[in-house]
Amino acid sequence: MESYWAVNQDINIHYIDTKSLADLSLTPLIICPGLSETAEEYEDLLLFLLPRRAIVLSFRGRGSSDTPMRGYDLKEHITDISAVVEHSKLERFHLMGNSRGVSYALGYAQTNEERLDSLIVEDYPAEHKQMPTGWAADYLSNYIIPTNRTANIRVEAVEGIQRESSAVFFNANLMLPVLVMRGLLEGSLINDQDLCQYTSLMPNVTIASFEQSAHNIRYKEQGKLYQTISQFLAQIDQEKG
Repeated sequence: MESYWAVNQDINIHYIDTKSLADLSLTPLIICPGLSETAEEYEDLLLFLLPRRAIVLSFRGRGSSDTPMRGYDLKEHITDISAVVEHSKLERFHLMGNSRGVSYALGYAQTNEERLDSLIVEDYPAEHKQMPTGWAADYLSNYIIPTNRTANIRVEAVEGIQRESSAVFFNANLMLPVLVMRGLLEGSLINDQDLCQYTSLMPNVTIASFEQSAHNIRYKEQGKLYQTISQFLAQIDQEKG
């Protein structure tokens, strides 16, 4: 796996790419991590998906990417994806989002569906949430600092997300194949109403449920999660012929 930096205006966006190890006849996958996740945390999934090429980025303010003082609403995160797409010279690809990364992936898909072979959603509703007053301080003091994740997401990014994020409910009817994965235990961020929203907006939805998981499916049922992703992508390839 190799590291690269895509330049989004004057912001360097770090991503990891398995191109040198991959079978380039297979449609690649781009992964959008969750709120405080970095590209490095997905290296095991990238290796599992070989020989398929896979790319995972660290969004602005996370991991090895730059940390601007402003620019943390949905549209700026979408441009981070676009910068990686262009720098990696991808024409068509699958797109996956986990948790908050789902909203960034959905935002990209709304206006770039023609470039996508499929969309994979991991445990997040079809919306971009506005963070309430006090969220940043609570998130930093009760999660980021106690779990030693300050290198994953900087204070400036957390504060910028609270200050700038606006609520968006996605309503474009995406016709591409979509895999929606959700935990069934308390703490999952996709409830039955959210699932109905996905199926009403997207006519080609596959639902995968994880009985032993709440929100963090990767930590409870990693094997099943990775197999589900791999099999879904393989099925899309087969249907394309």
